Amino acid sequence: MRTIFYIVRKEFKQIFRNKSMLPIIFIMPFLQLIILSNAATFEIKNVNFNVLDLDRSSLSFKLMEKFEASPYFIRSDGELSVNNVEEEILNDKAKLVIVIPENFEKDLVRENKAEVQLLINAIDGSAAGIIANYAQNILIGFNIEARINMINMYDPVRTPSIGISYRHLFNPELDYITFMVPGITALLVTLIGLLLSSMSIVKEKEIGTIEQINVTPIRKHELIIGKLIPFFIIALFELGLGLSIGKLLFNIPIVGSIWLIFLFASLYLIVALSIGLVISTFTDTQQQAMFITWFIMVIFILMSGLFTPIQSMPMWAQRITWFNPVAYFIDVMRMVMLKGSGFADIQRHFIILSIYAVISTSYAVFRYKKVN
Repeated sequence: MRTIFYIVRKEFKQIFRNKSMLPIIFIMPFLQLIILSNAATFEIKNVNFNVLDLDRSSLSFKLMEKFEASPYFIRSDGELSVNNVEEEILNDKAKLVIVIPENFEKDLVRENKAEVQLLINAIDGSAAGIIANYAQNILIGFNIEARINMINMYDPVRTPSIGISYRHLFNPELDYITFMVPGITALLVTLIGLLLSSMSIVKEKEIGTIEQINVTPIRKHELIIGKLIPFFIIALFELGLGLSIGKLLFNIPIVGSIWLIFLFASLYLIVALSIGLVISTFTDTQQQAMFITWFIMVIFILMSGLFTPIQSMPMWAQRITWFNPVAYFIDVMRMVMLKGSGFADIQRHFIILSIYAVISTSYAVFRYKKVN
C-alpha cells in the first residue's frame, strides 16, 4: 500500500508540474462542454423559405402567415415566379420553397382537398427531413383549422368537440441542451480515462525509465494501480464539476441519485482505464498512443447514441454497440439525471459493464510485461 501511495503521489506531481497538460485536463474539457452543449443540436431554426403563390386567395395568404409566424422559418426577400423557383434553391437563397397552385382555395372548399408543393434543399438529408417535418406540422395545423372554420360556417351543429392534450415526459420544454449535456459530460470522463491512461506506461517507455522500473521490487499490480489512480480521481472530479456546470449554467435537472451516477462512473472508469492501459502496452511513443486512442474514441462516440439514436442504426451496427462502453455510460447518465432511474433500472447496464471491466482489466494486466 505504501508503494502504491508513493507512485500515486509521484504521478500527481508530474501532472501538476506539466504546465502544458493542466489546460488540457482542466480547461479544454469544460470549454467543450459549454460550446458543444449549445452547438451540438439537431434543432434547426431560422430556415430561409419563400413562397410562390399562384392562387392569391385568402386561404393562401393565411397559409403564408402560418409559416411566417413559425419560430423555425424566416421568409426570404424577393418575389418568386414560375421561372426562378429552382434558381432560388440553387443559389441557396432559400432552403424551402412553397408552391401554392391556382384554385387552391376553390379545391379545398369545394372538393375538400388541395395540394401544396414543398421544394426542399436536400444536400443535407438530415436537415431536409427535419425541415419537411416542420413544414408538414404547419400544414396539418392549417388543414385542421381550415376544416373547423368551414364546418362552423356551413354546419355549426357538426363543430368538432374533441380536444387533444399531451405532456412531454422527462424533458417538458423539449430543450435539446437538456438531452446533450449528460452525454457530453460522459465524454469528459472518457477523455481523461482513456486518453491520459493510454499515455501513462508508454510515457515511461519513451523517456527510457521503464527499464529502471522493471528492475525495482515494485510489483506489477502496484505499478498499474498507482499509475491509474490519479486519472481515476481526476476523472471523477471532472464528472462532479461537469454536473455542477450543467446544473448552474444550463439548469439541467438531476432527478435521480447523484451517488448512483458516481458509482456507475467508477465502474465505467475501470473499463476506460484498462482499455487505455492496453493501448499503452501496444505502443512505443505517446504520439502512437494518442492516434490509436483517438481512432477508438471516434468510433465509440459516433456509435454511442450521443448524436444519433442507436435504434435508427442498421442492425449490424446496433450489435456493435453492445461492445461500446460509452453507449452504456451515456444511457445511464440520461436515465438517472432525466428520468430518475434507480439501480434496478440500470442493473442490466451495471452487469454488462462489470463483465467488461473484468475482461479488459485482466487483459491489460496480462499484456503488461514486467520482470517481477
